[in-house]
Amino acid sequence: MQLRSGVKGSVASGRNAQPKPAVSRVGGARRGAASTKPVATVPGVQAQRPTPASRSRAVIVRADQHGAGEDGMRLAHTGEVPFKKILCANRGEIAIRIFRAGTELGLRTVAVYSPADRLQPHRYKADEAYCVGTADMQPVSCYLDMDAIIKIAKEAEVDAIHPGYGFLSENAAFARKCAEAGIVFIGPKPETIEAMGDKTAARRAAVECGVSIVPGTNNPLSSPDEARDFAAKYGYPVILKAAMGGGGRGMRVVRHESEMADAFIRASNEARSAFGDGRMFVEKYVEEPRHIEIQIIADHYGNVVHLYERDCSVQRRHQKVVEVAPAPKLPNSTRKALYDDAVKLARHVGYRNAGTVEFMVDKDGKHYFLEVNPRVQVEHTITEEITGVDIVQSQIKIAGGASLTSLGLGTQADVPPVYGFAIQCRVTSEDPEQNFQPDTGRLEAYRMPGGPGIRMDGAVTTGNVISRYYDSMLAKVIASAPTFKMATQKMQRALAEFQIRGIKTNIPFLENVMRHPDFLSGEATTFFIEQHQRELFNFERHGSLRSSKLLTYLADMVVNGPDHPGAIGPPPSKFVPPPLVTPDDLAGARLGGWRDVITREGPDGWAKAVRAHKGVLITDTTMRDAHQSLLATRMRTHDMLKAAPATAAILNQAGSLEMWGGATFDVSLRFLHECPWRRLERLRELIPNVPFQMLFRGANAVGYTSYPDNVVRAFVSEAVRSGVDIFRIFDSLNYVDNLRFGMDAVRDAGGVVEATLCYTGDITNPKSKYQLDYYLDLAEKLVEHGCHALAIKDMAGLLKPRAATMLVGALRQRFPNTVIHVHTHDSAGTGVATQLAAAAAGADIVDCCVDSMSGLTSQPSMGAIVNALHGTPLDTGINPQHLLPLFNYWESTRELYAPFESNMKAVSSDVYVHEMPGGQYTNLKFQAMSLGLGEEWSNICTAYAAANRALGDIVKVTPSSKVVGDLAQFMVQNGLDEKSLVDKAENLSFPSSVVEFMQGYLGQPSFGFPEPLRSRVLKGKHTIEGRPGASLGAMDLAGLEYRLKEKYGAGAISHRDVLSAALYPKVFDEYMTHVLKYSDLIEKLPTRAFLTPLEEDEEVEFEIAKGVAANIKYKAVGELQPNGKREVFFEANGVPRVVEVGDKKAEQVMGKKAVREKADLAVLGSVGAPMAGTIIEVSVKTGAMVKPGQQLVVMNAMKMETAICAPVAGVITQVAVEKNDALDAGDLVVYIDTTAVGAVEDPLSSGSDDDDEVQPEGGKKEAALAA
Repeated sequence: MQLRSGVKGSVASGRNAQPKPAVSRVGGARRGAASTKPVATVPGVQAQRPTPASRSRAVIVRADQHGAGEDGMRLAHTGEVPFKKILCANRGEIAIRIFRAGTELGLRTVAVYSPADRLQPHRYKADEAYCVGTADMQPVSCYLDMDAIIKIAKEAEVDAIHPGYGFLSENAAFARKCAEAGIVFIGPKPETIEAMGDKTAARRAAVECGVSIVPGTNNPLSSPDEARDFAAKYGYPVILKAAMGGGGRGMRVVRHESEMADAFIRASNEARSAFGDGRMFVEKYVEEPRHIEIQIIADHYGNVVHLYERDCSVQRRHQKVVEVAPAPKLPNSTRKALYDDAVKLARHVGYRNAGTVEFMVDKDGKHYFLEVNPRVQVEHTITEEITGVDIVQSQIKIAGGASLTSLGLGTQADVPPVYGFAIQCRVTSEDPEQNFQPDTGRLEAYRMPGGPGIRMDGAVTTGNVISRYYDSMLAKVIASAPTFKMATQKMQRALAEFQIRGIKTNIPFLENVMRHPDFLSGEATTFFIEQHQRELFNFERHGSLRSSKLLTYLADMVVNGPDHPGAIGPPPSKFVPPPLVTPDDLAGARLGGWRDVITREGPDGWAKAVRAHKGVLITDTTMRDAHQSLLATRMRTHDMLKAAPATAAILNQAGSLEMWGGATFDVSLRFLHECPWRRLERLRELIPNVPFQMLFRGANAVGYTSYPDNVVRAFVSEAVRSGVDIFRIFDSLNYVDNLRFGMDAVRDAGGVVEATLCYTGDITNPKSKYQLDYYLDLAEKLVEHGCHALAIKDMAGLLKPRAATMLVGALRQRFPNTVIHVHTHDSAGTGVATQLAAAAAGADIVDCCVDSMSGLTSQPSMGAIVNALHGTPLDTGINPQHLLPLFNYWESTRELYAPFESNMKAVSSDVYVHEMPGGQYTNLKFQAMSLGLGEEWSNICTAYAAANRALGDIVKVTPSSKVVGDLAQFMVQNGLDEKSLVDKAENLSFPSSVVEFMQGYLGQPSFGFPEPLRSRVLKGKHTIEGRPGASLGAMDLAGLEYRLKEKYGAGAISHRDVLSAALYPKVFDEYMTHVLKYSDLIEKLPTRAFLTPLEEDEEVEFEIAKGVAANIKYKAVGELQPNGKREVFFEANGVPRVVEVGDKKAEQVMGKKAVREKADLAVLGSVGAPMAGTIIEVSVKTGAMVKPGQQLVVMNAMKMETAICAPVAGVITQVAVEKNDALDAGDLVVYIDTTAVGAVEDPLSSGSDDDDEVQPEGGKKEAALAA
């Protein structure tokens, strides 16, 4: 709809009689139109008329009291009303709106506030403010205490009371009490409130004057049975409504008889809480109508006009979210009929003051009367914008006796024509990603939008606390423009300008509404939100909320210290290395590399090109196995990205970069709290030319157990799409069936298949079980199955130079066209010699890492290998001089990870005895110390070798290495040797990893299971023959995605997240819990700030998006508060910010439990409060059996009741709440034990350990320490 000259109804505006002087009789007093002297509060004393001079004075200075502002300035009384002082019996933004209107009329304003609102802005925006109610009352009840409010009004010598909306605004008894006290009630007459405010009485009045209605009850209902009788006659669905109220409170749609009783009770309780009256009425529910309301205004003399319509169709749970005036694309015939009926009904009941007549308009344009709201509406603002009529001032003037004529609205023709369009959005403290759960807390920052065409009505500011007791609305933002399209554009801009931190808001949802085509078409119905949930609930991540969560993370570390398992070394270095700079002679050069070959010629072409290459290629393991072996896999994406662009140039001739898979996937989620997929994606963007290689555990993918085939295939396909080129496929037992499946999955996805021989033993020792023929036979099977490369994975550093010559030479002779790739660890100090021997024997690619991350249990030195081969026929193609800056960068960066250093001082040739994998060596030593077995380390090494022999001398690589390590610690703890282990096995409780190995969950060992140990360990347990994953049914990934989106919000879950959850369900839940609490911005933090608390006045600056930086300075921490929390003070981008966090030591400090137990989001039976609120009903007891969906408790939050239901079946083992308990979001409500009803552990669930790592015994497959 374009700019119109006017929309004028054809209904006569009233009797058009010349009104008498504006007077009003209240309590026997005759009040004139205005007065410059105090208005008498004693009946019988007449107010004085204003003098001409009183109208001419614009402003007078009042040094003794503040006015609407707090600068000491007050407007002179305008003389337009007979009042001197008005009180608003309400709170929040409507109270401030009324104070502003009163101040503009020169009136003195009075606020009331509950004890819970003692610090809220509306208290301070009035000239006077008085507390109503007591601390032991329900906060809502304070504003419903009629006698207390009137007592305050009389003592403050108030002339008139404006009720606002909600609370007592539709309470006829309150209007009468005002009159009895000699105080003007700014609103309709009590009789009109009874006739119109009572929805059933309003329906009868509509019928009397010929206004069409939806079938419904004409009298209030007191029981669900009466509502059932109505539904039986007219059919479902029906809608229950509060007889005395509006705003969506006390309203429920009932679609089936079984829902009626509970819906009636909840709606009635909600209505009683909000309006003080729990009576209900019921009517037939009209599907998909538009909700159109007509603003009317009437005086004491029978004159009625309308101020056009508003479209309020965008609603959630019957509460308006967005309103538009006038209604776009409403047929003129319908518009005229609505105006006629609204004015007709208002005149029929003798309406006075402002009000709204609400209608439903169906698809055919037929309209039905809904109700009359005998008060000012929340959305009155948009009518003011399109007409220029100040509705609140008009209310006050009419209450003082003014006629419509004196207001310039004597006839409908006098009403200003519509100018353009206006849209209002209600900004609330609700989280749309969590089903609009109300959020509470301190507003750490609050910056409003502005500019042309934007109006803000609000009542909060930075530092205010949003409580759980009242409506969640923070502000109303109104956008006005000549056209509907322009108004939506201004609103989009205004919503984007909001800066709200500290609590969640619905702004992302409102932005989606403003962009949706159906809304922009101007034809949205009341089903708009329900019909378009996928689009409306797909949220981009909002920086303001994320930055607040980031501050919470930093504050939490200040108060409670860091929480990084395994960080037992010295603190991180304070020196932060700058991003690595590309050498001058490489800067600007084209980034060519071996990935171009893969992209251009595919995996087969790559294999041919590598075999044809004359030199030896290197694989750099710095970004995966090197830091896994030395730094517990804790290297963060942040530091890799700083080196990535220069790495792409310096190592452009490298065969590959091993930078993903293995333990990095698990640790990224579990300990670094970052998405491994995002690491892969971002590194791929910065290093487009060098092939990426990942460690892939065959049928185990990057997990530690067997998964359904469809999960593994989906994972591989997504990994290829995300940037992985080469898959090093291995099996921890060299079990061919597992290897073949992994090879098939990679080949089908288009990746390079690098099949792996896991090396153990010593082929140069004739007594070793694993001889050269064993590896050649295994390689034959893999080559026959179709691989592009063969890898030798020497995870313990057992491959001696002579053995490398023998094995590589034999493989080269047997498979002349197959790429050979060698991986080793430098545990015994022979790594460089081994790789040089392998290269000389015919290896195409050898693994190494930057010098500053090499040696010990890591890979051999890159510098040593590159320099040794430089200028020879086996030259790597890499300039040794270019490597030096790379080495220096990682040397400085390594110092940031000092807390995770293994503290190994030298190489250890005893690896040839115990054969312990490199990464496992350091991790097992740490775990032994954690278990108090540090002095037993030499015994553990001996026991490791013994455990390996007892298990049949198996290949040792994750997860088989974990089995050996667990058994070794078990033997030391129980004083067992090989013989006593077998002898006592039937009476021992073995670690779960050992039992699962014996059952066949890892596959089949090359030389079979050891007997009789296997039978004695299993004690009759079932065994698995063949590939474990083959017997697993397909996982419902679509169903998993649905459940994850239900739990975390549609916008928070991607397909990659679904795969992460499929592989690591518990770890992923923990990761998401961390992200929801602290945001994913912690990935951007500098590493020192991530690992350790900031010091006072320490400042960090980092990039959060391209061209967008954040600057944070920590200032101080406050004293412990009675609620167990501390305030932490920051400057964020130069703006002071305060964050409140719980002190986990508060219980000890205060000698009591200062904070409630929190629900564990990762445990389905741990049921938490979905929002802050008060428990009003507890429906279960400890020991009770519950079914899914069964009601546990009922909460009252922000005047709405919410039933919390059981998510799973089980037995209640803990009820953590009582009636009237006040809860914060996430507080534990009940705990349901699912195992009590026969629930079993999800066979797809998995904990994790790291590649080449062992962990102490605990829960099944649960990682005590991943590294």
